[in-house]
Amino acid sequence: MSAREPLRTNVVTQSLTQIGLCGLFLLTLMAAIPRSFRYLRETTRQLWFVGAMSLTIIMICGLFVGMVLGLQLYHTLSIFGGTAALGTVVALSLYRELGPVVTALLFAGRAGTSITAEIGLMRATDQLDAMEMMAVDPLAYVVAPRFLAGVIAMPLLACVFNALGIFGAHLVGVNWLGMDSGTFWSNMTSSVDVWTDVMNGVWKSAVFGAVCTLIATFQGYTTPPTSEGVAYATTRTVVFSSIATLAIDFVMTAFLM
Repeated sequence: MSAREPLRTNVVTQSLTQIGLCGLFLLTLMAAIPRSFRYLRETTRQLWFVGAMSLTIIMICGLFVGMVLGLQLYHTLSIFGGTAALGTVVALSLYRELGPVVTALLFAGRAGTSITAEIGLMRATDQLDAMEMMAVDPLAYVVAPRFLAGVIAMPLLACVFNALGIFGAHLVGVNWLGMDSGTFWSNMTSSVDVWTDVMNGVWKSAVFGAVCTLIATFQGYTTPPTSEGVAYATTRTVVFSSIATLAIDFVMTAFLM
């Protein structure tokens, strides 16, 4: 066994190498974004694919997360006689944390894996090499539109998730448990600030969209051109996107508080 063999099998070294390569890929991608403006139709198509096609799972999960959150918080707040604050607590929880984070995790599982598999198959079938032979920049035509679509779609999906979550909490708290509707909405609107609470969630969602889409495109673009390589790339996309989302969420929360 050579001296380099332990280094190749070192998980920490491989992870740091992946982070470094992903950073270099991001710089190359940033340089290719101005050239991708020539392919606005492709960006629009990807926005439909990663955004509109993800609406169903986002809406269903947002509704049930809001219902569960409303049910749990109502019984918890009833211990202290504070059920009137149900709307406020649900809205702040969704806008600040649950909405952006859960939307990013769902986005990584639904759209991220699809982006990785699509670009990986293009690599495996030599379509990316064929584009280079025809003087078409694959970063500007394939990668950049998907990256921009993810950055644009994620805040919009998070807003839909938050809206359905609040609606689900209203269904449980008001229609099922008998809470006063005026109290639910008035306390929420008086306690939630647009710039402090809502916009913080929007900024988080945009960053999560950039990170998840960057990881998905990087894993697909650099995957080995084999069926096994594409399979491992899709798995790494979900794992790395989830870890990065939670880690960046902690950092952004510490700075935005």
